[in-house]
Amino acid sequence: MLLKARTEPAELIAMRNLNRRMELPAQEKFRLWTMEKGYTGEVLFDRMTENLSEERYIIDDLLLQVNNSYFQLDKVIIAQDAVYLIDIKYHEGDYYLKEDKLYSLHSQREHKNPIIQLTRSETLFRQLLEKLKMNHLVRASIVFNNPEFTLYQAPMNQPIILPTQIKRFLKELNSTSSKLGESHKKLAQTLLSLHQIKNPFTTLPEYQYAELEKGMHCRNCGSLNTVIVHYDLVCGKCGSHERIEQAIVRHIEEIKVLFPEMRITTQTVYEWCNGKISRRTVSRVLKKHYVVVGKTSDRHYE
Repeated sequence: MLLKARTEPAELIAMRNLNRRMELPAQEKFRLWTMEKGYTGEVLFDRMTENLSEERYIIDDLLLQVNNSYFQLDKVIIAQDAVYLIDIKYHEGDYYLKEDKLYSLHSQREHKNPIIQLTRSETLFRQLLEKLKMNHLVRASIVFNNPEFTLYQAPMNQPIILPTQIKRFLKELNSTSSKLGESHKKLAQTLLSLHQIKNPFTTLPEYQYAELEKGMHCRNCGSLNTVIVHYDLVCGKCGSHERIEQAIVRHIEEIKVLFPEMRITTQTVYEWCNGKISRRTVSRVLKKHYVVVGKTSDRHYE
């Protein structure tokens, strides 16, 4: 049973929006690319665990805090025999481990060792269980689920699941009888209640409202080369159509992500869309989808 589904990280959404409206530094573009690949890998593994049989609680993308330390868990599976903590990596290419360090074979670039990260998360999770006075066996694993990934010199005594081992891992998990009791339900409810909504690790490049390119971008390809045709926003790059009302709401949500302290007004949205739509249309959409706050000159929407 899926108790918490994965959603697109706010940091990833913000980075996508910035990438459309400004020239990101090369380092930030690489970070965005890495985040996109990581999220793709997580979604792909989610699909593989959708059909687990018997009784199991599944919680995706859990951010917890214990002893003033934050740690993130890509996937938690609560089963009768154990609580499975799964870290998902979508690395591509040839890698090798040497002296507790992970290297790309092609570029010799050093990457964060996921085993060290997993060990830290597992330790903090055990401390949390101890603090909660809950007794559950914990099994932590790293899943490399990109079929184009190879790890040389992989230690046999480490909790690593390679692409060719994933089906077998899930088959073994699925074949293990699992009947959940009150203690499992209590653990799941507690973890959900402890989930931290705001991620303290979120970092964005510096940006100012005036520096960002204004306009309405395509929901499919992200291009700002769009025009209004009748009641649709039409992309001049990929040709996709979107109802103008939906497009306006999408751009309002974009403002809220990039400028959470900014008041949403008719004029703000009109300027953000670079005057492609009338103030009257913007006002109508705001009144339909948001709650008006204040009166006359102080009026804004939440």
